[in-house]
Amino acid sequence: MQDPYPHPEIGAVPLTEVLHALSDPLRLRILAALAAEGERGWGAFEAGVSPSTLSHHMKVLRQAGLVRHRREGTRCVVALRDEMAERFPGLLDTVLALESRTSPAS
Repeated sequence: MQDPYPHPEIGAVPLTEVLHALSDPLRLRILAALAAEGERGWGAFEAGVSPSTLSHHMKVLRQAGLVRHRREGTRCVVALRDEMAERFPGLLDTVLALESRTSPAS
């Protein structure tokens, strides 16, 4: 059976694709939630957008190698990919730290 959520080889992900994925405030909020709380199901994200828009953002994060999706019964569970820290050391931590200091909600 084909994986419904194909994940790129982490070594093949260009920095420009990662930076593009990190350029959206909603995607940054998703990553911050995953970094703080660990893996979660799609339904646990209170994104304030339609399911199709959330799906698009999740796909961008997955294609950039930032998250891993897996099926658990009828649920889709999302988690940060540990390999990203090996490929681009400190990048995600730095971006999330800067975002938490500059976001209007903080």
